Amino acid sequence: MLKTTINQVFKHVDEDVTIGAWIANKRSSGKIAFLQLRDGTGFIQGVVVKAEVEEEVFKLAKSVTQETSVYVTGQVTKDERSPLGFELQVKSIEVIHEATDYPITPKEHGTEFLMDHRHLWLRSKKQHAIMKIRNEIIRATYEFFHQEGFVKVDPPILTGSAPEGTTELFATKYFDEDAYLSQSGQLYMEAAAMALGKVFSFGPTFRAEKSKTKRHLIEFWMIEPEMAFVEFNENLEYQENYVTHVVQSVLENCKVELHTLGRDTAKLENIKAPFPRITYDEAIKFLQEKGFDDIEWGDDFGAPHETAIAESYDKPVFITHYPTSLKPFYMQPAPDRDDVVLCADLIAPEGYGEIIGGSERVHDLELLEARLKEHGLDQETYKWYTELRQYGSVPHSGFGLGLERTVAWISGAPHVRETIPFPRLLNRLYP
Repeated sequence: MLKTTINQVFKHVDEDVTIGAWIANKRSSGKIAFLQLRDGTGFIQGVVVKAEVEEEVFKLAKSVTQETSVYVTGQVTKDERSPLGFELQVKSIEVIHEATDYPITPKEHGTEFLMDHRHLWLRSKKQHAIMKIRNEIIRATYEFFHQEGFVKVDPPILTGSAPEGTTELFATKYFDEDAYLSQSGQLYMEAAAMALGKVFSFGPTFRAEKSKTKRHLIEFWMIEPEMAFVEFNENLEYQENYVTHVVQSVLENCKVELHTLGRDTAKLENIKAPFPRITYDEAIKFLQEKGFDDIEWGDDFGAPHETAIAESYDKPVFITHYPTSLKPFYMQPAPDRDDVVLCADLIAPEGYGEIIGGSERVHDLELLEARLKEHGLDQETYKWYTELRQYGSVPHSGFGLGLERTVAWISGAPHVRETIPFPRLLNRLYP
């Protein structure tokens, strides 16, 4: 018998196939039983008609328990009512392992219960869809940067210094030295850009930030490109082209998953470069006019501020030229004023907040050394970083995209905890 997977059944219409699967759910209606089958690649309905199968097969179809693993054999037929477009006319069922008392039933469960059973919750239809969208974003990321001539570089996770200070880092001992779990690979990526031109990294980052919002994780994944000979405006163009590519790839390749999640794809179809841009100055004025009396120049934006700004646009919006005092030491000052830097945050629509932070980097050695001093950072610790400006310094730029926030936005997930397989939250290290 031909063995296949659910995502490949379209190749076998009107043929008999065998699929290894789990029973996601089942229901019966008199002389017909309906099995919701999943195999990791997708979901398909198996139809068992009593009059067309042996008596034992029909009894098994009615009694088989949720999450029991099976081999199901049947004929693939077209079905326009199915999001997949196909269903399986079941002829035989072979039980591999019977599951009993599966804890996550089709009824409603509380968040904490589901998080305690995250290892099983991942099997559900919506969680499966979010993970498939996450995977497509990762695939499209590699595709975009490969097409643009970037080289993938892997920065270290254990570091001896911090790009933005050590207040929100996890400290550990590296034999007899202090070390930290990386909150960003950026500084190392700058070194790689001076060797390879255009580079990007994709890896885990860690922030010991005691936040409980729907946008924050303790451990999350970042895509961090750095580009030699690229200045501020060109950096923004790379960002909007990258985000456009990712969104359009998800629309093209995750139609079933977006349908499963009930995502309004019309909002995503509009996501195409160029994106609107406003300055920090303009954003402050806008917020004050909108009634945010608590905000004044020099303040950072919180979630309500970002959401109010984003609601005025139907695409992601860049907020540029933040005050120097709000940003890290490595950002290049604007040429016409020294109180703001050449940076931008990209704010996603629909209340999902900042998904990218980027800037042109300081490339002048004296200015960088002065900035390190201003921020109270040890010059010796950053000696290797300052040497990048000592031997053939060039204007260069980069940015970091938070994968989980991007997945949440594109999939419409209500919380970033659903966008990573095993989330690490302020009070959760299990499972």
